[in-house]
Amino acid sequence: MNWKRFLILSAVLLLLCPVVSAEENALTPREQMIEDILAEAKSLFDEAGGRSRRAHYSGDIYVCKNFTVHCFKAASEKYRMEEFADVELVIPDNLPREECKEYVYGMEWKDIPAQDGNPFYVAAAFRYDPNLSKKENQQLAREFMMQCRRGDYFQMAANYYYGVGAHSMMISGDYNPETDTILWTDSNMKGGKKDGIRYGYVQYDAEKDIDWFVDAFCRKKYGATIYRLRDDIIVKE
Repeated sequence: MNWKRFLILSAVLLLLCPVVSAEENALTPREQMIEDILAEAKSLFDEAGGRSRRAHYSGDIYVCKNFTVHCFKAASEKYRMEEFADVELVIPDNLPREECKEYVYGMEWKDIPAQDGNPFYVAAAFRYDPNLSKKENQQLAREFMMQCRRGDYFQMAANYYYGVGAHSMMISGDYNPETDTILWTDSNMKGGKKDGIRYGYVQYDAEKDIDWFVDAFCRKKYGATIYRLRDDIIVKE
């Protein structure tokens, strides 16, 4: 082997290849919080091993909303918002049924201000507009779904293949324009009852065409909301 030639070629390759520093490759605190939340969801998915989990009582973490809240709480303790660095992060409950006036229950959360610890903002929302045609509403719903990003929390009131009502989930992959799909993680979208007790399955990186979701929530008095973490997430000092 011509070692002199080898060393020259190696030096040329090093010059051509960009050097990525550790800082450039590091995740921001916001990005890391998202990864921590999804890692908890993946852990619960792996732990379930394809078996259903009890999702019947108000305290069961495999109820859909409880699952998303549990994942948030498991990850959020070490994070804060820069603007409100002394305030512990919280995730809002769903808006109570009695406060849902024009639309059905389940498409939105309580409006908790950031100064009280809510690190989410409404990135996008869809509400069926009775003054528009069904086709126009469907187009708006599709445009809404295209805004899904990894780490978003997704709340909908829907009539879908597996059930009817409120459902909570977390988006685990950006909307993919090539396949027209999104990835998500949740619990209890799929499930059933045994001896009168509800059991649900955990999903991770589940994938559907966005039109599946449009068909589910693009109905009169129905809708959905995308909640996104603020940009000023920091690691708690």
